[in-house]
Amino acid sequence: MQGNGRALRYGVGVGKPGFLWSGVKTITAKREWPDWTPPAQMLKRRPDLPRHMEGGPQNPLGARAMYLGSSLYRIHGSNEPWTIGTNVSSGCIRMRNQDVIDLYDRVRVGVRVVVI
Repeated sequence: MQGNGRALRYGVGVGKPGFLWSGVKTITAKREWPDWTPPAQMLKRRPDLPRHMEGGPQNPLGARAMYLGSSLYRIHGSNEPWTIGTNVSSGCIRMRNQDVIDLYDRVRVGVRVVVI
């Protein structure tokens, strides 16, 4: 939200069927070009995934990540911008890298996030 009741709107990709969720979370951490370690549940579904990836352009978390509470969910960039606007993630909220950089610069740790 901005002043005077105005809000910015970004395109996002959300959870695929079976991974959708809603609720209120808090941004508890922020990272630039974050490393990615797939959670155990994801590795069970996709044993072909790497066990760890250093941050960078090929990393699925993209340019920025904002961690949502103690959950496994994040708001993060994507190295697959064509997935924005679809239900494709394992519950995370994906954004185009330029949009997640803009949002990252606007929010602080402690901000409330409402997913409906």
